[in-house]
Amino acid sequence: MIAFLAKRVSVILLTALCLTLIVFALVNLKPNLVKLAKEQTGSRITEQQVAVWLDRNGFNRPFIMRYGEWLGGAVQGDFGRSTRFNASVSEVLWPRLWLTAKLMFWVMVVMIPGALLIGVLAGMREGSAQDRILSTFAIATTSTPEYVSGVVLTVIFASQMVGLQWFSGSATSAADEGITLYNFALPVLTIAIYGMGYIARMTRASMAEVMTQQYIRTARLKGVSFRGVVIRHALRNALIAPFTVIMLQFPWLLTGVVIVETLFNYRGFGWLLIEGAANNDINLLLACSIVAVVIVLVTQLISDIGYVWLNPRIRVSG
Repeated sequence: MIAFLAKRVSVILLTALCLTLIVFALVNLKPNLVKLAKEQTGSRITEQQVAVWLDRNGFNRPFIMRYGEWLGGAVQGDFGRSTRFNASVSEVLWPRLWLTAKLMFWVMVVMIPGALLIGVLAGMREGSAQDRILSTFAIATTSTPEYVSGVVLTVIFASQMVGLQWFSGSATSAADEGITLYNFALPVLTIAIYGMGYIARMTRASMAEVMTQQYIRTARLKGVSFRGVVIRHALRNALIAPFTVIMLQFPWLLTGVVIVETLFNYRGFGWLLIEGAANNDINLLLACSIVAVVIVLVTQLISDIGYVWLNPRIRVSG
């Protein structure tokens, strides 16, 4: 296991280094730097003034030198200064990332139990009416993107059109004043419903396959109740495949929150990424990119470790 972890960590570090180099090169393309210079000094400046500004701010230095300086600072937690917020990137990034972490936590609390329950109930009686109804629901939720379900949920539960107004159509107060059911239910449900369908379908397929295994039939012939067979024999083996899918939801959530945070005006990591892109904030975009890369690679590592732990038949080699 130690050799396995060492190999995986080495791959993570190398991948992170390559991806940050690519992102650094993309955000430092000449058109982006010219646009940044004009945003900082005025759109009517001449090409000569642009060149002077870039030289004064160190953008004309060799690419590798600038990347090495940025990487050295990033390793120490110094991502530079945000031109959009006129503050240290770290001061802006970590509070916003914490807000998104809270959103992701509650999404997982709703999404994972709901998806596993739907998948298990559908898969344990494959081909039944229960299976068809739940499978149709799972497909429908997966086929509906967040910007559609978010608008639909807002119209139904947070507008005067229907007259319910059970929840708020904005999550701004959740970030400023604290999370409540009223201001946080809709963004959580919007993301959870979309991700729930995919996990449910994977769980259903895994459960249906396990229920056809010989040891399940043997347990039934020995007189074990159907409920006992499901809980004691089928459930653990059926959850091996969905575990990997669940862990891979974390990287997806980072992209999903961009839409949802914008839709519900929740100023977390996704909103910050949009602000950085819209205002060509190079340091902020680089910091957001490296955070996203680390989250994707770390969750992949946890997924691999968890899969090996759940399935001891897998041989871990160095």
